[in-house]
Amino acid sequence: MHLEDLLKRPEGKTLEFKRDISAPEGVLKTMVAFANTAGGTLLIGVLDKTGHVCGVAEPLDLEERLASLISDHIVPTLVPEIEILHWRRTQVVAVQIHPSPTRPHYLKRLGAETGVLVRVGSTNRRADRELVDELRRFSRGEAYDEQPMPELSSEDLDFPAASELFGGLRRLARRDLEILRLMAGHQGRSVPTVGGMLLFGRDRDRHFPDAWIQTGRFAGSDRSRIVDSMEIHTLPVRAIEEAIGFIEKHYLHGAEIGAMRRKERWTLPPVAVREAVINAAVHTDYAQRGAPIRIAIFADRLEVENPGLLPFGLTVEDLPLGVSKLRNRVIGRVFHELGLVEQWGSGIQRMSSACRDMGLRPPLFEEIGSRFRLTLFTERVGQPALDETDQTIVNTLTSGRGLVTSEIARGIGLTPRATRTRLARLVGTGILREVGTGPQDPKRRYFRTG
Repeated sequence: MHLEDLLKRPEGKTLEFKRDISAPEGVLKTMVAFANTAGGTLLIGVLDKTGHVCGVAEPLDLEERLASLISDHIVPTLVPEIEILHWRRTQVVAVQIHPSPTRPHYLKRLGAETGVLVRVGSTNRRADRELVDELRRFSRGEAYDEQPMPELSSEDLDFPAASELFGGLRRLARRDLEILRLMAGHQGRSVPTVGGMLLFGRDRDRHFPDAWIQTGRFAGSDRSRIVDSMEIHTLPVRAIEEAIGFIEKHYLHGAEIGAMRRKERWTLPPVAVREAVINAAVHTDYAQRGAPIRIAIFADRLEVENPGLLPFGLTVEDLPLGVSKLRNRVIGRVFHELGLVEQWGSGIQRMSSACRDMGLRPPLFEEIGSRFRLTLFTERVGQPALDETDQTIVNTLTSGRGLVTSEIARGIGLTPRATRTRLARLVGTGILREVGTGPQDPKRRYFRTG
């Protein structure tokens, strides 16, 4: 553990500074929150906020006192790593807490229902009942959307709606409902799971009244005046498409040129918009009550916000690295089957890459209260990143009549397969658009958007 590296970082989800332990409950709360969330390091002998080192006078005595406090006041037993670090002429005590497999930990004095804390940003927050239940499920290796709903029957799932969505991929049989965990066995009966009802429930709004998407377009860069809005209560897969359509209406700008041509330009890369909305639907904590997924469009940014903190053990800093943990296994599995989700962890990287390629600021990821927010910015900080071959493709399409893949491949000297890969990326960044019956249409044509 390198003290200098830790001191360069601000306090946050996995780091906190304490001058001393004169107020031991605050120290204990931080350790409980670290253990329940993503782990972290507590430095004692460092001033809050500033990160200035004041040191501790008797580090060995402090180490012994900390061990006693942890043993006497935290349940279940927590065993952190305590290390004395030297800093010039003094010492700092570092307490490293790993994400715990025996969550939820709590303060014995407050009890198992009110003494559970989690880490949100640089603060410790008391976990409500839903969050405590999620911690317990996480420790058991269970997902909320895999739980059976024994009060319901197979008739509560809209099988025709599910079949229609899978229609273009394969014929859905009723036995597939259990393979996909849309149904589960319970006391000799086959009943819907939470995920099954969320995805295809006939009366899903009654069971999950907050499982919908709220969209709004605001004038300017704040929420003082809303100019357009839509509430989307349909099944999640269709709701995603409707939400993306709402965003396209406001972020895809068109300008007429003469009587025959229309010039369109994306403000945000389509692939980033799509990943942001799908990510919210897949990772929402549907056990929470009180608020839907929210999509807010401003002049300078798009905010997509969903209920639920990051899955336990995950930090905001992990996301751009492709580290991923799936909260909703049923929803994730179905979305993967439908081609909405590719390799786990790749969505955030595709989103970031698309913004970079379009010359935009990188996406911002935040935990706010009990919600997660992803922000895409329209501000350009550089020129779109096109290599020589990409630029040749763009130049080839300046005539405005559009070309098919084989024509473009001949023009750039690549195979159709390699050309399709480049075209897909350019479409994802909004530099090109494609017109056809679908991704498998061999006659689809590509056009320049700008």
